[in-house]
Amino acid sequence: MTASPTSSEPPPDPSSGPGSDPGSGPGSGTAPEATVTTAVPARLDRLPWSHWHWMIVVGLGTVWILDGLEVTTVGNIASRLSEEGSGLAISSAQVTGIAAALYVAGACAGALFFGRLTDKYGRKKLFMVTLAVYLGATALTALSFDAWWFFLFRFLTGFGIGGEYAAINSAIDELIPSKYRGRVDLIINGSYWLGAIGGSLLSVVMLNTDIFPKDLGWRLTFALGVVLGLVILLVRRHVPESPRWQLIHGHGEKAEELVSSVEREIEREKGEPLPPPDREITIHQRKSIGFGLIAKTVFRDYPKRAVLGLSLFVGQAFLYNAITFGFGAILTKFFDVPSGSTGYYFAVIAAGNFLGPLFLGKLFDTVGRRIMISSTYIVSGVLLFLTAWLFDRGSLSAATLTACWCVVLFFASAGASSAYLTVSEIFPMETRAMAIAFFYAIGTAAGGISGPLIFAKLTESGVVGDTVLAFQIGAGLMCAAGLVAAVFAVKAERRSLEDIAEPLSTVKR
Repeated sequence: MTASPTSSEPPPDPSSGPGSDPGSGPGSGTAPEATVTTAVPARLDRLPWSHWHWMIVVGLGTVWILDGLEVTTVGNIASRLSEEGSGLAISSAQVTGIAAALYVAGACAGALFFGRLTDKYGRKKLFMVTLAVYLGATALTALSFDAWWFFLFRFLTGFGIGGEYAAINSAIDELIPSKYRGRVDLIINGSYWLGAIGGSLLSVVMLNTDIFPKDLGWRLTFALGVVLGLVILLVRRHVPESPRWQLIHGHGEKAEELVSSVEREIEREKGEPLPPPDREITIHQRKSIGFGLIAKTVFRDYPKRAVLGLSLFVGQAFLYNAITFGFGAILTKFFDVPSGSTGYYFAVIAAGNFLGPLFLGKLFDTVGRRIMISSTYIVSGVLLFLTAWLFDRGSLSAATLTACWCVVLFFASAGASSAYLTVSEIFPMETRAMAIAFFYAIGTAAGGISGPLIFAKLTESGVVGDTVLAFQIGAGLMCAAGLVAAVFAVKAERRSLEDIAEPLSTVKR
């Protein structure tokens, strides 16, 4: 492999990472295959924004649209599924409680299962496989004839979506230049809410009995999700493997070829040569990294970062999974909003959610991670406490409650998206997908499984105080996570991934 000219920039400070002993011995999963010197990471980071990067954004970002479509659709059709004549013997609480918790449990399991495979076999293979799992499970959900079938395939749909999180976030951060990584990651994760808007408005049409019978509209909603997924599958075929992953796993020549072809394409597009890379890195290549080394790296070498990741995920997972699955039930239970009209209200708060990362995303790259992560979490928590107080006093209508949630989630959405950004950039590259999977799974299991179950029970009671308590729990966890971020957040803005956390395979000079 041809190495780029050596930079005068000093190598990364060893104290910034856990070390890079490649390990040895048969079966260890860490034996080096070759030692290579390359400037591939620096070459990727110094690229200007281009059509090639837009292809990455479209190809990978659209999965969150699917997830938003899924979660919102189920939340909005819950009341319809429980009505007589829906073709499915199930209660609204079962849909927003048990089915929602199973979906999240499936996402947690899928994240862990596919996260390991993503680090071992590559980002591209796995984000194709996980999308295929999602498509199959969603199609079979549309054919539900009994509650157990609906529960089973909600779990498997989540299983596919959870696997997407690890594969997609790894690929995004490894392909996007450091200058733009924060805002792009936030906007892509925030695109979930474009799907939520679509799911909300779609449910209005599909639940209109003047257009579709009660037992058909909700099935067609799931079927349309399959159609969208197939379109995304076609687009995603053109997204390349991560050159950083290729470099570590013995495919250095392919990484060099891919980056060279991208550079030529961008030079033609911009009409000028690219500046030379400012550094290179020497690594031991290896096929895979064992669980033991991953766990040691994350928890022994980066304990503060581990606490940060868990805090951010628990806070946002409880808030979002509880409210996303239960908002429609609140409107129908406390404000007598017809089940076929809840989608209009949800579309409004979904728009607020998307606008948060869109308008605040750039600040994560300029003002900085620590200030923006902590402030978005704390501000959204304080505003949610205020909303709970107004709700308890009876001062809110369906419209004003929706407006309050829209403002709360404008800030919360940027914060929640930054949780994925944080865990995908603060740990060494070899552990990236598993780190994302682990923190997503643990945080979401704590907040995302318990949240819908607790929230469904509280809102079903019809007691205002019970729903206020659920609001306050979510607000408290968001504020607590914001305080943790104020202390432990890493200054990762505009820095190379290799500077933020030195790869385990780095050769010391």
